[in-house]
Amino acid sequence: MIDAAQIDHLATLARLQLTPEERTVMQEDLTKLLGYFEQLNEVDTDGVEEMQRPVNLVNVLREDVAGQPFPAGVIAALAPEMQDGQIKIPRTVEAE
Repeated sequence: MIDAAQIDHLATLARLQLTPEERTVMQEDLTKLLGYFEQLNEVDTDGVEEMQRPVNLVNVLREDVAGQPFPAGVIAALAPEMQDGQIKIPRTVEAE
């Protein structure tokens, strides 16, 4: 069972300001949640193969093969703005 001190610690870590009623509900909910994990620990998994995902994933992407480079004139025509032979884009990170 989760005690009040643990709830206060979790609330501090999550930067939550809980009312006494919310603390009680949180304590009950987390205790129930941990109880479900206890039930899962009781399941016999001997002989069950571990898996990373419930569905086998297959890479469906093409091979990454270098192709012909785009001509500089095409790139310049698509760019919003050029400066000294470089593509100029809007600033994405503000300097402090």
